[in-house]
Amino acid sequence: MSTTNRWGLAAAGFVMQMALGAVYAWSVFRIPLAKQFHWSIAEVTLTFTICISVVGVAAFFGGLWLNKKGPRVVALAGGFLYGLGAILASFSADRLWWLYVSYGFVGGVGLGLAYIVPVAVLVKWFPDRRGLITGIAVGGFGAGALVTAPVATHLIQTVGVLQTFAYLGVAYLVITMATGYMMQNPPDGWKPAGWTPTATQSAQRAGKEYTLAGALKTWQWWALWLLLFLNTSAGISVISQESPMFQEIAKASVAVAAGMVGIASIGNAAGRVFWAWISDTITRRWAFAVMFLLQVGLFWALPSITSVALLTVVSFIVLMCYGGGFGTLPAFAADYFGSKNVGPIYGLMLTAWGAASAFGPLLIAHMRQFTGNYASGLHVIAIIMAISILLPILVSPPKAPIA
Repeated sequence: MSTTNRWGLAAAGFVMQMALGAVYAWSVFRIPLAKQFHWSIAEVTLTFTICISVVGVAAFFGGLWLNKKGPRVVALAGGFLYGLGAILASFSADRLWWLYVSYGFVGGVGLGLAYIVPVAVLVKWFPDRRGLITGIAVGGFGAGALVTAPVATHLIQTVGVLQTFAYLGVAYLVITMATGYMMQNPPDGWKPAGWTPTATQSAQRAGKEYTLAGALKTWQWWALWLLLFLNTSAGISVISQESPMFQEIAKASVAVAAGMVGIASIGNAAGRVFWAWISDTITRRWAFAVMFLLQVGLFWALPSITSVALLTVVSFIVLMCYGGGFGTLPAFAADYFGSKNVGPIYGLMLTAWGAASAFGPLLIAHMRQFTGNYASGLHVIAIIMAISILLPILVSPPKAPIA
């Protein structure tokens, strides 16, 4: 594959991640499913929780499999299972457990397997633009719900919620398998013609290839896991409560709050590209330090903002930081541990996503229940972010390889 064609591969990775990111449109299914089958919102929401909890583990095994069999077979298997999970969900009828197994577990496994492939492949093709390219790849994931949510809503209104699963499942399967088929690694030792790392890039890279076992023996691997956990916990706490939070703090109507959620969610996709791109210039460490510093002020100010417009802007920036963590960390992992085994090394780091998806929403929900408002929970998160600033400042590349 030529240098020019690597951008075609990047485009395929973006489209593939858009199809996978459709999972973030789950909220449009909650009320229709609850009304039709008399399930509670909590019961329906558990489907999404199961799906996201499975992703990190599946991504880890996908990374191991990718190293042995290559990216194409993993992408095809992941895309097939992801689409199949949605198709099988159309047979749920009044069986809640089937929804959990099909969309939650089968779909989640497929999602995790497929998610890691474009990330692991593209960092190898773009050693010169690691941040930008991983940001573009996972930026597609952040944008997926923006396309899927209105399409799914229209389908639910016209053909019903279960049939919508079937239609979307077929689309997911076709798109992910078609783009997944294009996934391939460059030849060993490949790099763009005439490119050599800058002094700044060299200083921030380990310069050696680590195995997964070797990476896990370094404190840096655990530091990067914690960076992703902390950043994701903060952002997902807002994502989990956006509409009621906007209604309570800014006294927005349900319709206005829904519009605010839509606008703010664009920040999730934009932040994945923006912060990853910036990290190529200011380094991954300082990108995270700035994101944490911004969130200290944003989370502290959030409860006192009564303007709908200003609250939307602040939430947009918070979600930019949330997406920025996902955009920047794959390049961070490749810098510190090499690109050869980034699939399993970063795949295992994604377990932080599942852990944060439980911790962040539970923290904000319990604080809201205990105090009767969102202010205390948001201020606690601001304090956590303030302490977290130390971590990216202190982290540095591993000094020696460990077999």
